[in-house]
Order: sequence, then C-alpha cells, then structure tokens
Amino acid sequence: MNIQNLKPGVFAAAAATLLCAAAVSPLVTAVVEAAPKAKPKTTAKTAAKKPAASGAGLAPIRIALPRPAFIGTPKNVPLGTTVEKPTGKPRPPFLAPRGTKNVALGRPVTASDNAPIVGSAELITDGDKEAGEGRWVEFGPGTQWVQIDLGKAHKIYAVVMWHYHGEARVYRDVVLQVADDRDFITNVRTVFNNDQDNTSGRGVGRDREFFEFAEGKLVNAKGVRARYVRLYSRGSTADDQNHYTEVEVYGMPAR
Repeated sequence: MNIQNLKPGVFAAAAATLLCAAAVSPLVTAVVEAAPKAKPKTTAKTAAKKPAASGAGLAPIRIALPRPAFIGTPKNVPLGTTVEKPTGKPRPPFLAPRGTKNVALGRPVTASDNAPIVGSAELITDGDKEAGEGRWVEFGPGTQWVQIDLGKAHKIYAVVMWHYHGEARVYRDVVLQVADDRDFITNVRTVFNNDQDNTSGRGVGRDREFFEFAEGKLVNAKGVRARYVRLYSRGSTADDQNHYTEVEVYGMPAR
C-alpha cells in the first residue's frame, strides 16, 4: 500500500487497520501453536501394544448347582428378618482369577457339635448338594459352627454355602470367618455377618439375611488369605436346628 498518496482521513484509517493486524497476528499464531495435535488412528498394530484391561485374567467360576427342590420364589418376607428380596433371576456369573477352583472339596470338617442329630460333618465337603435325605447334616440348637481345613493357606475369592434348601427357610446369625490357625486365635477376619444384634457374640453384623435356594448363598471373599474357614448359624425360621448340605470355597494356593 502506498501511504504517501493517501488523504489524512484515509491515512489514519489505514494506519489503524495495520496496527490491529499486527496485534492480532501473534495471538492467532499462539492459538494455532497451542492447538492439540491430532491423535493417530488406532490400527491393529497400535491396539496390540496397549496394556490389557483391568479385568483381563478373570473368568467366571464354574458352580455346579443341584436340582431345585421347589418352584418359585417366596412372596412374603418372614417377620423379624432382614432377608433379601429374591429377584427370581439366576445369579450373575462371579469372576475370579483363572485357575480358581473349589479347594474345599474332600477337605476335613470339624464342628462345635460332635454328635450330629442326622448325618456327619464329612457331608459338608463331599460334593453332593442335592436336597434329598442323606445329603445333609443336622446339628443341635443354639449357635453352632462348622470348620474346614484347607490344608495350607489359600487366597479365597468366594464361598458358597447350602444349609438346607428343601424349602425357602432363613437361617439366623450366619457368620463366615477365616483364620490362620484351627483355634481361631490368630488373624481372625470376618468375611460375612448377618447377626445384626450380636446374639451369637461374633460382633454386630451389617449383612442381610437370605432365603435358601438351590443356587446357594455366594459370599465374595475378595481374595482373603487363610487356611481355615468357619461358618456359624443359630437355627432358622423353620426350627432351632442347624443344617449344612455343602460348603464350597473357591480359591487357589497362596504364594
């Protein structure tokens, strides 16, 4: 632009235009330079280099369920219970590290009641979960416990218990604990507790009571490390006796 031939008014306007352009130009340059660079497209090669997802290495544990002894779900919640309302749907698969299995199968069982009314403690880990006669053990009234020795320390991811699922009863004061010694003195940890008034003396529980069904009650043990597993109960809504059909402990040897 030849500014020598411009009139004063036109010269002033042209000068202002040039000054604005000079002021804006660095700002535009800065914005362009600060703009994020476009991400490269994901290809098969780049995707393969990404770290595995957090769920990698997990798989559903395989739980063989017994035949249902009754059809349908209870419509009425027993009075004085905190029972979970049944959904009527199958339990979602439970994921655990690959290689997790039932490490309680065939393991020795001891109990607070040395003279069961029906059956024997060995039935609790024999692999038979059916509800028929001769498949469950009956212990006396009051708070009773059964204990499984896994033989050595294991990382425990889930415990599934079947008390007596011939009908939809609710067992009272169900407490699940693990420990490093058989006398439950060293490193005792509570994994599940629905004794909400501490009647059985294992502490005040916050878990809900539950109906007995063929799928059993699954408790997430979150990989707790222990050798001994102990389960407490104190009768049910049907009677004062304590029953166990099967207990499965899903885990793997601790390293």
